[in-house]
Amino acid sequence: MDDRSVVQVQIGRPPRSVIDVAARCHLGLPIVITVPPLLDDDTPFPTLYWLTCPLAGKRIGRVEAGGGVRRAELMIAGDPIFSDRYAAAAERYRKSRDAMIPAGFEGHRPTGGVGGTGSGVKCLHAHYADTAAGNDNPVGEWTAAQIEPLDCEAVCVVAAEDGTSVKNPDWIEPR
Repeated sequence: MDDRSVVQVQIGRPPRSVIDVAARCHLGLPIVITVPPLLDDDTPFPTLYWLTCPLAGKRIGRVEAGGGVRRAELMIAGDPIFSDRYAAAAERYRKSRDAMIPAGFEGHRPTGGVGGTGSGVKCLHAHYADTAAGNDNPVGEWTAAQIEPLDCEAVCVVAAEDGTSVKNPDWIEPR
């Protein structure tokens, strides 16, 4: 199975750009991809690291539903060291993404820090993806502590008899 077909099954649609796997799970499948700041049709895309792992996505969704974004914002507001690390992560993310824009490009550009946010925490998925890709991000680290380990016993995507990639019917969320 090629990474692009695996990612397509994981996210439920074809990727809208070239992808590069930034992190893999212990079973060898992508969990985070790097997405260029301009999609194939030159649409600006602010999210540099995109979470593809269905297990991580499901668990982060639960954290968000339980008020996780607000808790992260309270940590930023209440802890100067956490806040400084958060600001540094946003600036690093913006610079890394912007450095990928071709010289001389005159169209619309993505803006903001992690996940395109100008302020506050927009999406724990984007922060976790940043951390899982190997970057220093205190919100992503906090999120990781809520959802890991990602200890699947079976892969989430398998090859079908016709060679395409499909959801693994035997995959279950580990407890």
